[in-house]
Amino acid sequence: MFEPGDTPRVFALRPGVDFGQALVQGLRDRLRDHPPEAMARIELYVSTERMARRIRAVFDSGAAGFLPRIRLVTDLSDPETQAQLTPPVPPLQRRLELVALVQKLLEADPDLAPRSSIYDLADSLASLMDEMQGEGVVPGTVAALDVSDESGHWQRALSFLSIVQHYFDTDAQPDAQAFNRIALEQRLNRWENHPPTHPVIVAGSTGSRGTTARFMQAVSRLPQGALVLPGFDTDLPGPVWASLSDALNSEDHPQYRFAKLLRDLDIDPETVPTWADVPAPDPSRNRVLSLALRPAPVTHQWLTEGPSLPDLQTAMANATLVEAPSVRDEALAIAMRLRRAAEDGTRAALITPDRMLTRQVTSALDRWGIVPDDSAGMPAQLSPPGRFLRHVAALLHNRLTAESLLTLLKHPLTHNDDNRGAHLLNTRELELTIRRRAWPYPDPGLIRAWAEDRGCVDWANWVIACFCDRQIDGSIPVDALLETHIALANRISGGTDGAGAGPWQGQAGREVAGVVDALRRNAGYAPAMTARDYADLFGAVLSDAVIRERDAPHPNILIWGTLEARVMGADLVILGGLNEGSWPEPPAADPWLNRRMRHQVGLLLPERRIGLSAHDFQQAAAAREVWFTRSLKSDEAETVPARWLNRLTNLMNGLEDRGGRDALGAMRGRGDTWLGYARALERPWPADPAPRPSPVPPVAARPRELPVTDIKRLVRDPYHIYARRILRLKPLDPLHRAPDALMRGILTHEILDRFVRDTVSDPAQLTPEQLLIHAAAILEDPVQLPFPVQRHLWLARLSTAAEWFCDTERARQSRARPAYFETRGAASLPSGFTLTAKADRIDIDADGALHIYDYKTGKAPTGPQQQKFDKQLLLEAAIGTLGGFADIGPAPVAEAVFIQLAAGDPREVPAPLEDMPPHETWSDFAKLIAAYDDPDQGYTARRAMLKDTDSSDFDHLSRFGEWNVTAKPRREGLE
Repeated sequence: MFEPGDTPRVFALRPGVDFGQALVQGLRDRLRDHPPEAMARIELYVSTERMARRIRAVFDSGAAGFLPRIRLVTDLSDPETQAQLTPPVPPLQRRLELVALVQKLLEADPDLAPRSSIYDLADSLASLMDEMQGEGVVPGTVAALDVSDESGHWQRALSFLSIVQHYFDTDAQPDAQAFNRIALEQRLNRWENHPPTHPVIVAGSTGSRGTTARFMQAVSRLPQGALVLPGFDTDLPGPVWASLSDALNSEDHPQYRFAKLLRDLDIDPETVPTWADVPAPDPSRNRVLSLALRPAPVTHQWLTEGPSLPDLQTAMANATLVEAPSVRDEALAIAMRLRRAAEDGTRAALITPDRMLTRQVTSALDRWGIVPDDSAGMPAQLSPPGRFLRHVAALLHNRLTAESLLTLLKHPLTHNDDNRGAHLLNTRELELTIRRRAWPYPDPGLIRAWAEDRGCVDWANWVIACFCDRQIDGSIPVDALLETHIALANRISGGTDGAGAGPWQGQAGREVAGVVDALRRNAGYAPAMTARDYADLFGAVLSDAVIRERDAPHPNILIWGTLEARVMGADLVILGGLNEGSWPEPPAADPWLNRRMRHQVGLLLPERRIGLSAHDFQQAAAAREVWFTRSLKSDEAETVPARWLNRLTNLMNGLEDRGGRDALGAMRGRGDTWLGYARALERPWPADPAPRPSPVPPVAARPRELPVTDIKRLVRDPYHIYARRILRLKPLDPLHRAPDALMRGILTHEILDRFVRDTVSDPAQLTPEQLLIHAAAILEDPVQLPFPVQRHLWLARLSTAAEWFCDTERARQSRARPAYFETRGAASLPSGFTLTAKADRIDIDADGALHIYDYKTGKAPTGPQQQKFDKQLLLEAAIGTLGGFADIGPAPVAEAVFIQLAAGDPREVPAPLEDMPPHETWSDFAKLIAAYDDPDQGYTARRAMLKDTDSSDFDHLSRFGEWNVTAKPRREGLE
């Protein structure tokens, strides 16, 4: 296939070339005069599985023939080697072993790191071990570093490195990287004496890892070996190639890896031949990109070589720059261009490392029924079975809350059988009960009592058995925790009769089942741990698996990671998320070795990832048509353009004589056109704002009874009465009732009620200390107040007013004796309308007059407010004079007082009985009700709110916001 030669054999393909197509073309050209079976003798190594699929697809699209043996550079063991070597340790086993070692180390020396970091440290150690094995670095080399300036940190790092040193012994069972390295050593030893005579080709790899680089160098020297480099910059001059020699200064350049490989092979980069006679889609754009991406020390060459570039308007004619105001706008513009590509039959690929952007693009494409072929798939932990299992794992260490119970009861994999309809009906009724009765922590007794009333005892028993009291205390073996976890998950999914299909259906279910099986096989290597630690471990293991649903994706709409830019094969390439921190992604934090130390021992520098991303950028940006997209803001913060995009725009701005600024303006103009399309798509249809409502229901439908607390709403916001009392709407109670002002008021009323009752029978009890004893007994009841922090806060608030309350209570009891508590009353108008009330407390003095009190934990209404709007106490006084309170009879009212217990401002706020005597209040009330008995009277929204910022439960129903309080109400008659 190749002519004999003494020099290593290296070929290249230019940036932008369809690598798979050109590779196959080169193979066929070289075997044109060979028999058909010669293709089957070729051993072809590629860097990714997607590239392997692409090459097979190219072969399939041509004439019938043989395929080469396609393998991955990450798998260098042949059957003979596999039979001779100890099989590699499964990655999960090694990870669990490291968890055990790190846990033991932290138990011996807790000051090294917090216990919560066990899994992160184990993962980080595993990554470092993989890299050391791949680069052939032994722990002794790392331990011998000169770290005089970093002794404290280094001693902690060595403590962790020492626990993994035995994994590098010659008799240790190898992990995947060590196995690959040993397999390479054996293969190279065999090749030394018996080199293969069949063609061996490594195609599409940059040789960034040590093992891969050694393999590539060995292949290039074989009699029929060759390398085919992707995205090789043929426009880079020799002096620039020569400058790419220092890893500390040059590794972030897109061609650095090729420069190092060719330097190790003693090959002049300018003499590397092309693999196939396939031109780049746009050679002039390649020249522009090559100059823009020059290493930082030689960017002065922009001044000397820039004027010799081709006309930039021609070079960038098929390039578009989208600078969107937000990530949403960027995603929508990308989606619209991909939709156009789908309509035109254009093969288009979005390339970005930003998974949030790809999810938004996928969501936008869904409106047109386009499912992109996303190579990254979905993390297993985010799939339905993954989420289900993580929720179930939480039951093993968390107390059951209303949220966790209903989250699982409503999950589509729960009770996954033919009786799921009845299960959902019971779940709905249980949820309404939990909301209405405020059960933050449902317990078996509450659920069982509810079920007996509803008649679903069997279902409730299943709920109790599956969800209640499932916490596991102490540390136990992981295999036992796993079996308990999976058994519980199967029982929850199986339903009351166990006939459910389980959480293992479909592609996602099978993938998650594989993860569970792997954990089951390796659980014995993990240390005993708590249920909480197990849940963290399970989630971390699950997050490593990826689910690729083949849901009939569109064949021409692709989403790729940056590595897959080397595959190419797309006519339109969209480089999305071109902002610093996104592309390139920042190097991961390394808790073990800094940049200088890595360089000294021969490990990869953090810039390696940036250099590889730069190469992927250069390769993708050379496509036939390219889009560069970024968002100007992300999470309300200004963004910084990606360094490569910044270089390109700066170069073009500086080459005004070559049409650079005009070309850049044209690129932005094309991008603005698509952003305009996106804005047009999102623009709402013109619609008139809703008017301020004032519904006029039939008189027969209007309420004939209201409590005194609703009269304020009838005056201030009549629409509330319309929605609540006529339409009979009610805000849904919160699932987890917060310790709000309403709850505090209820509990404070109960405290004062009990305390005052006791002081009536025993006046010696009227002390602040006794008041606080009563308060503590009620607030510390976990059923009434299941919020430990609020118990202390509310008790502290009450203690600040306790002395004042006791002092004023002595005065109140000296005037009248407390006689009635939480007393209900009612009075009716001649029209038949009834006003109801519940007085917190009524005292009776020696003359038989009533003293009406109402407790307020917040601000009490002022006298003027009571006269005009908040007539609660005034109306209760009127009911008292009319004899509306049971067992009291008609009696004069001496006073009606709000007892305000607001923090820092306790006071008594009397009702203005002198200005508004009970008979006058009742007369005004009769006029108010008569007005609403008028068939033409409407219930106006927000008629006289205290403040414009005050909210109403039904503002959304009245569409407040489309109108304001200055708008004239529109009456609407209702039948």
